[in-house]
Amino acid sequence: MTDRLQTRYRLDQVIATGGMAQVYRARDEFLGRDVAIKVFRASATAELDFKRQEDEVNVLARLNHPNLVTLLDAAVDRSDPDATRIYYVMELVEGTDLKRRLDEGPLVARQVAQLGYHAASALEYVHGQGIVHRDVKPANILLTFDDDGSRVNAKLGDFGVASIGPAEAIADDEIVTGTVAYLSPEQARGEEVGAASDVYSLGLVLLQCFTGVLAFPGPPQHSALARLIDDPAIPGSVPAEWAPLLRAMTARDAAERPDIHDVALALRQMFLAESGRHKADRPVDGAERPAGTGRHGVLGSPPDDAFDRITALAARVLRAPVAIVSLVDDDRVWFTSTEGLDIREIARDPANPLVAAELGLPFYAGVPLTTPDGRDLGTLCVLDVEPRTLAPAELATLTDLAALVVRELELRREAGALQALEPELLGGADTGEGGTIITNRASTGPIEVPATQ
Repeated sequence: MTDRLQTRYRLDQVIATGGMAQVYRARDEFLGRDVAIKVFRASATAELDFKRQEDEVNVLARLNHPNLVTLLDAAVDRSDPDATRIYYVMELVEGTDLKRRLDEGPLVARQVAQLGYHAASALEYVHGQGIVHRDVKPANILLTFDDDGSRVNAKLGDFGVASIGPAEAIADDEIVTGTVAYLSPEQARGEEVGAASDVYSLGLVLLQCFTGVLAFPGPPQHSALARLIDDPAIPGSVPAEWAPLLRAMTARDAAERPDIHDVALALRQMFLAESGRHKADRPVDGAERPAGTGRHGVLGSPPDDAFDRITALAARVLRAPVAIVSLVDDDRVWFTSTEGLDIREIARDPANPLVAAELGLPFYAGVPLTTPDGRDLGTLCVLDVEPRTLAPAELATLTDLAALVVRELELRREAGALQALEPELLGGADTGEGGTIITNRASTGPIEVPATQ
């Protein structure tokens, strides 16, 4: 077989093999970029094969999501009259797939939550387009990791047996090696399937991420029958907080499974919780410690209505689902107030774990909380699930709200300093019983902020 397609694409090594095609790493010599090309085997020339290939291209061509593999081109190569080849060109994901990664052993909970959130977000999108993937399995989830392996990005691919509109059963000749282990019970029974089938398959994938083994091993017939009789076992090695979600996703009755939107939200919260538990791997040098936060006495304090009103206002005015007032400690970032987020702290990390690379929140805008004497205490920020920009007026609003946070912090600091002084040094200040200073120098209750800026 020639190593070129229509003189434009130069095929290199095979990077994946499926039942009907091979995927190559290739070079687009016209645009000077590396791509992945799926080439259907020359034997796949029956009318049914052509229809299946055409359907897959049509599915991919209409999809656009950051956690889906992007289709770039599709064509038929007739340079060899005896071996017509249908192919399509995809973005090249530099990394590995989840199947190969799991061959090395289980993943940590933080990675499972992150890749699960990415996969669920992709499925939520395709379900919204009226598409059921029908083949969610580790080999179809492509992964890229940071150098230290702590951050992972996942993309869902291979829509070769996806359905558009009413989801028919998968024919026997469409089931390839490795797929049976992840079929939903309704697929195993040969019934029509819907979006809940993808939820079940993703649940089995996430369970395997923790255990490193198939939930239903064995020959195809035995594996398919087993899920009709039993729920997958969730061993004690799986974190307890994950068990309810995994049980719900792998319920044998499709009606009892959560919607993929709810799954994505749950996985997002799981990731936030895991990020909150994550601590810095190295001690913080004293020279790196932020100046000024300790003197304000609010680190680790309970939620406060004064700051809560500011974050609520920031989220409302800037139309953002998440707003945070964060203060930096030696090794942690304390969330003094949050809107749309239920977490109290995260480890200090130059790479913010709440933005796109970790959680899939592609929009972040923050303003530093800087005191009049130049001390940086933390940040007031807003985050969104959709990428966008702030208009100058919106940025000015966020800056004004950050100033209100700093003002409240400074008032509390000054009030604390006054109360620490001896009464006689206050020049006749009134005192209550036991010498307690009574002062109206600063309010520690809610501050009034305008409804709009």
